Amino acid sequence: MKIGVVIYSNDSETVWNAFRFGSFALGMEDEVKFFLMDRGVELEKFDTAQFEVSEKYRDFIEGGGKVFTCGTCLGVRKQKAPRFSTVATLKELYEIVKQSDRLITF
Repeated sequence: MKIGVVIYSNDSETVWNAFRFGSFALGMEDEVKFFLMDRGVELEKFDTAQFEVSEKYRDFIEGGGKVFTCGTCLGVRKQKAPRFSTVATLKELYEIVKQSDRLITF
C-alpha cells in the first residue's frame, strides 16, 4: 500500500507518533512518504526530554521512508530543510496525495 502523511503540527508528541506510525508502516512493507508543511517544517526544533522526534525521524529515514519539505513554508520561516528531506513544492504534495492509497495528517 502507498501511504501519504502530511505533518503540519509542531507538537512534539504528535510528530513523534507520526514518525512511529511511518516506521511501523514501512515494517509492514508499505511505501510511505511524508510532506512537512506549515509549522511541521520546524522539525529539527521538536525534541523534548520525553519525545525525541529526531530519533524517530532518523528511524523512519533509515527504514526507507521519504520526506519532502515545503519550500515556501521554509522561506516564510527563514530556515533550511531538515536533514535527509527534499525541498518540495505543491506539485510534490499533489503527487503524494494523488498516488497514495491512504492519506493521513498530523
